[in-house]
Amino acid sequence: MLANKSIRRRSAPLEAQQLLPATVHPVLRRVYAARDIGADQVDLSLRRMLPVGRFAGAVAGAGRLADSRARDERILVVGDFDADGATATALTVSSLRAFGFPAVDYLVPDRFRFGYGLSPAIVEYAAERRPDLIITVDNGVSSRSGVDRARELGMRVIITDHHLAGAALPAADEIVNPNLPNEEFAGKSLAGVGVAFYLVAALGRELAARGFIDADTAQSVPAAGLDLVALGTVADLVPLDYNNRVLVSAGLRRIRAGQARPGIRALFDVAGRNPARARSSDLGFGIAPRLNAAGRLTDMSLGIECLMAQSVDRARPLAARLDTLNQERRALQARMESEAGLHLAAAQDAVEREPAPAYCLFDPGWHEGVVGLVASRLKDRSRRPVVAFARSETAGLLKGSARSIDGIHIRDVIDRIAVAEPALVTRFGGHAMAAGLSLEESKLAQFRAAFQHEIGQFDDALSRPDVIWSDGALAPGDLSLELAEALTAASPWGQGFPEPVFDDELEIVSLRLLKDRHLKLSLRHPDASRAIDAIAFNQPELPGGGQAAVRFCYRLDVNEFRQERRAQLVVEHMQCD
Repeated sequence: MLANKSIRRRSAPLEAQQLLPATVHPVLRRVYAARDIGADQVDLSLRRMLPVGRFAGAVAGAGRLADSRARDERILVVGDFDADGATATALTVSSLRAFGFPAVDYLVPDRFRFGYGLSPAIVEYAAERRPDLIITVDNGVSSRSGVDRARELGMRVIITDHHLAGAALPAADEIVNPNLPNEEFAGKSLAGVGVAFYLVAALGRELAARGFIDADTAQSVPAAGLDLVALGTVADLVPLDYNNRVLVSAGLRRIRAGQARPGIRALFDVAGRNPARARSSDLGFGIAPRLNAAGRLTDMSLGIECLMAQSVDRARPLAARLDTLNQERRALQARMESEAGLHLAAAQDAVEREPAPAYCLFDPGWHEGVVGLVASRLKDRSRRPVVAFARSETAGLLKGSARSIDGIHIRDVIDRIAVAEPALVTRFGGHAMAAGLSLEESKLAQFRAAFQHEIGQFDDALSRPDVIWSDGALAPGDLSLELAEALTAASPWGQGFPEPVFDDELEIVSLRLLKDRHLKLSLRHPDASRAIDAIAFNQPELPGGGQAAVRFCYRLDVNEFRQERRAQLVVEHMQCD
């Protein structure tokens, strides 16, 4: 029997609903009110984005770059190996070239050789290309030693990043980061590609003011990068605050209008997605995994070249290679998850089937580019924080990815372990729900004991039931294509702005199993005469064997099949009340 979860309905004050425009569907007004969205945040046109001139770091960085343009300097963009870093790299490089910078190249650190960020080793590698200026994207705010090494070698550095800074900042020529302590810009949730976009937009204005480009170019070049901004923002799971929703919405409109760059069009094609109806879920679940596969298994340069391809003919084989890599990643992940399940069962046996406070797993055959995905899946399955380790290319060293549950800040947990036992963790970093770390393989058992001890202090978080937040029930008349399309049009939904989920006790008219993994159902509202189609992905059985009333938590979606559009329920959870 499937485990019951706590289903809670969001509060949607009637007063807040009444303040929203009457043109908004009543159910959508309820959804907006539950997310504290007022009438001033319904309009997602690009003119509502936070003004570029308010981002002091971007304005200052643009001035530095304009000086570099005047001197015809060689520029090297140092990126990151995830989708946010890839889109930020592609945006920065292509924009600088379009602005007339004469020599712009990029470099993405090999995650297996150099790890993350502007390390001294990657700076020395970069120096072989003899750049005058290094621009980091989606990294660098913690790279003090790397910046120092760059300056020693005669290179200037502009950092663009969105991660939180440490106690001391690198001695860069300029740092463009909305989360610096002295930065008053309100867009604190920008992804790395969003920060790069603001820098490019500010640079366009500065170059136009100095007479290097015309006003049309100053506007059209940043606008052309909005498809990348949408992809990187959704992929990086940053909160979709109002400014990010404006940016993502603008990028999706470009994609739907056929204005996406060839690489993104090619990725939509291999993913079997329709760009004319693009939405944030297509970016997050269709495009981003294929892009990330390159960074996980080989070299993200493949993904960046796809994103920067000048023609569809050039982009197609690159997208096909990314698709193949993603299939390899999925097969590798499935094998590792199966092996991790055995490790998890062994760990549970060791404590007589009582759940441990946390799990720390390692297998010598695991791939370090995939352990984060495995840790995430096991965290969901066990409802416990999980660290999964793989061997590094450095002999005797393990690299791990940690994933946590609500109420346990995993980066802070690792920090406490590092403070208490300074010789245990070689390096670490991350945030509340995810972190990365390295340690010597000989110290794994010691770390496991320390990790479980620290997590064991969070009794409340560990005993708290999983919660599914619902936007309430729907009336029979609302189970319609009209509302499904209204909810789709109200996107982008995503991190911090969740897509609406509704809950009802529905009658099961019929069901069948698809591919031994998914349930295809026909459901009927108690007060309705007609049934509606539903699909429950990766849920092969009904709770209670289908003998009791079932409560469904579902999304109302549009199913397009053979040019016919119909409303469909996508079941997120089902349980017996």
